Amino acid sequence: MKKVKVGIVGLGRLGCQHAENIAFRIPNCELTAVCSVVEDEVKEVQEKWGIPYSYTNYDEMLKNKELDAIFIASPSGFHCEQITKALQAGFHVFSEKPLGLYLEEALEVQKVVDAHLDKVFMLGFMRRYDKSYAAAKQKIDNGDIGDPILIRCYGLDPASQMDNFLKFAKANYSGGLFLDMSIHDLDLARWYMATEAQEVWAIGGGYARPEFEEIQDAETGVAMVRFENNAIGIFVAGRNCAHGYHIETEIIGTKGSIRIGTLPERNQIVLLQENGAVKECYDGFLERFEQAYLSEVEEFINCILEKRKPAVTVQDGVESTKLGYACKKSFETRQLVNLQDEQLVTN
Repeated sequence: MKKVKVGIVGLGRLGCQHAENIAFRIPNCELTAVCSVVEDEVKEVQEKWGIPYSYTNYDEMLKNKELDAIFIASPSGFHCEQITKALQAGFHVFSEKPLGLYLEEALEVQKVVDAHLDKVFMLGFMRRYDKSYAAAKQKIDNGDIGDPILIRCYGLDPASQMDNFLKFAKANYSGGLFLDMSIHDLDLARWYMATEAQEVWAIGGGYARPEFEEIQDAETGVAMVRFENNAIGIFVAGRNCAHGYHIETEIIGTKGSIRIGTLPERNQIVLLQENGAVKECYDGFLERFEQAYLSEVEEFINCILEKRKPAVTVQDGVESTKLGYACKKSFETRQLVNLQDEQLVTN
C-alpha cells in the first residue's frame, strides 16, 4: 500500500509527540519533512530521526511535491493562514485545535475547506478518539442516561507549568484561557449534547498569578452556557492545579449520568504511608491522552488512503471557535454574550 508522506510544522511539546507518532507508530505513513522557525529544533529532529527534508520557512516546505499531507502543530495564531496555504497548494491537512482565534478567520478557512472537497481536512479534537470519551458518546446515543440536560467540564493544568503558561499567553499565542484550554470541552459539549450554544456568561481572574489579569487573561475561569435546547453547560478551566493534570467530565441526563476522569489516576497503585492514602496523578496532557493523539492521526491517514472524510469537520472547528470566542468576550466585557450577535465576527 502507498505510504502517505507527511510534512509537519511546529516542533514544540505537542508537535514533537505528533512527529514521533507519524515517524514510528502509524502504519502507511512517513514523516518526510519537518518545519519550525526554531532552527535548532529542526536540526535536532532531522538528525535524530533521519528525516529527509527540513525547513525553517513554511512556504518553502509547501513547494515540496513529494509530500501528500501537511500536519499543523504550530501556535494557534498561525493555524488559519497555514491551513489555507496548504489546501491551496494541493495538500491534505490536519490542524491542531483551535481552528482559529477569531470567528471571522475561522469562517474564511471554512470557505477554503469547502472549496477543496477533494482533500481531507481534519481538526485535532483528540478527546473524541479517547476510549473513555468515545464510550461515553456511545452510551449517550444509546439513550442510557435519557436526554442529556447538563454537562460539567473541568480542565485544569498543573501549577508547575504556570511560568510556561504565562510566557505563552504574553506572546499572544494562545487566544486566552477559554480558546486555548476550554476548546476541547466546548467541542465535547456540542458532540455529547447534539446542540449549539445560545448564550454564555464567563468570569475569572488571576488569583495566584495576577500577571494574567495584566494581559486580559485568566489563570482560572468559569463559563456557564445555555444551549439552544435549554440544556446547561458549566466549564471550569484553570492553570493552577496543585495535584497535576486534571480533566473531568460529567454528563447528566433525564435518566442517569456519566462521569469520566473523576480521579486523574496515573495507575492503579495506592501508596499507604504517613500522608494517608496517596494516588499518583497525570502530570500533563501528553501522558493522559497518549492513545487519543495516536488514534486521531491514524484516522487522518486512513481517511486519505480510503478516500473518505473524518467525522470531525471544519464546521466543528467553526462552532467551537464561536463558542470559545464568546466566552472570551464575556470574560473581557463582564457581560452576557448571545452567540447570535453579529458583532462576534470581529478581530
